[in-house]
Amino acid sequence: MTQTNTPASLPAGRPVEELLAELRTLRAGDAPTRGGRTFAYVYDSGVPRLDELATAAYGVFATVNGLDPTVFPSVARLENDIVAMVSSVLGAPGAQGSFTSGGTESILLAVKAGRDHARAVRGVMQPQLVLPSTAHAAFHKAAHYLGLDTVVVPVDPVTFRAVPQAVAEAIGERTALVVASAPSYTHGVMDPVAEIAAAAAQRGVLCHVDACIGGWLLPFLARAGRPVEPFGLTVPGVTSLSVDLHKYGYADKGASVVLYRDAELRRHQYFAHAGWPGYPVVNPTVQGTKSAGLLAQAWAVLHHLGADGYTALARRVAAAADTLLEGLRAMDGVRVLGEPVGGLVAFTLTGAGGAPDLSLVLHTADEMRERGWYLQPQLSCADLPPNLHLTLTPATGDQVDALLTDLAASVAAARASEPVTVDPASAELAAGLDPDTLTGEEAARLLAFAGLDAARGLPSRTAPVLALLDALPPRLKERMLTEFIGSLFRV
Repeated sequence: MTQTNTPASLPAGRPVEELLAELRTLRAGDAPTRGGRTFAYVYDSGVPRLDELATAAYGVFATVNGLDPTVFPSVARLENDIVAMVSSVLGAPGAQGSFTSGGTESILLAVKAGRDHARAVRGVMQPQLVLPSTAHAAFHKAAHYLGLDTVVVPVDPVTFRAVPQAVAEAIGERTALVVASAPSYTHGVMDPVAEIAAAAAQRGVLCHVDACIGGWLLPFLARAGRPVEPFGLTVPGVTSLSVDLHKYGYADKGASVVLYRDAELRRHQYFAHAGWPGYPVVNPTVQGTKSAGLLAQAWAVLHHLGADGYTALARRVAAAADTLLEGLRAMDGVRVLGEPVGGLVAFTLTGAGGAPDLSLVLHTADEMRERGWYLQPQLSCADLPPNLHLTLTPATGDQVDALLTDLAASVAAARASEPVTVDPASAELAAGLDPDTLTGEEAARLLAFAGLDAARGLPSRTAPVLALLDALPPRLKERMLTEFIGSLFRV
């Protein structure tokens, strides 16, 4: 007789309304994604019924498998339509692309295409990726996954823009791909795309523009009369570009497009395998099986808003940025970093000597969170200062004045607080740790010292924790972050 074991943790079944009620309760503990008070991770258009449209469109296609467009031809129709719309704004004649799950996948595919192109065309077997220090971490992730070496080029410490001459000097025989940002996520400033792309083209190397954050905002800012430097595939030397539609396209998460100058270059991102006894496999993107619901909702949102709708929303973002920047620059001890374009703003806080003050930055973030705002803290990196990062959306426009009022109060409270310092015991413990030989028990002790104990939940104020992270060497910092995330996802 065969015995079937039922996992003890799997219930026999629960009513629909009970389950939905529990999900709503869980959701209530998260940061709000609508209302304009969360200045990271979410993109709120403020357009009535847009969320309803996206949800309904997803539902129509939720069960459609995007794996095989020959079985579900609607998948190819929707994707071709989306890529054509994106290409009409950012592409060039002959451009081709793919719909992906987000910026990370788009970037990974562009790096794969660059790697495989360098192998096939130039015989480069140990490829390198040349990128400014402000390029998104997703490029380092792609290099790690795909076996490329990274060559990181410092940016200008005043403007925070990549330096074309320095990038050009970093390009070598092994370079497979050069990266520029439009704009960089970290500071919201535009890299000099045309100069970087020209330097890459002169050496016969591909150039990718990371426009994940700005690709669907900057063109409509230009349409609204704002000055925007060219950055798309029409710029000579730019060979690929990524743009996230779940950011300033206002589609639900995960929706992105990666564009290439032609189909021949796009072919290098594909994977095909016929050496097994199953069905012939060809995957244009990283994912195989995937719901076409995300494709459908992005298609519906793009068609609903259209060019005029996106232009109007871009104007609202620009107006919010104007108000915010004017208010920040009027505050004593607040320094906006670089010249932001679009909807991203980073600013630091300076101490008595005029230098950026990590303690003030972290205390201010905590004070703002207690007042109901989420501003994203960014730690120091080499000679780049710690700062607070804001992502503006149309829904934040009506909130900027209130934000500035609370920010002034938060900065005053931060200056009145005791400076945050790294606990000596934690620092002593960290000083003797080697990230390559660190055991799980040692990592858990350091996390507990820092106040990060998953069993007790996250601390209400994160300044002491982030100050410790800021003080750690990068590789040890990465190991501790890995251990902490692992502690959250543990049954």
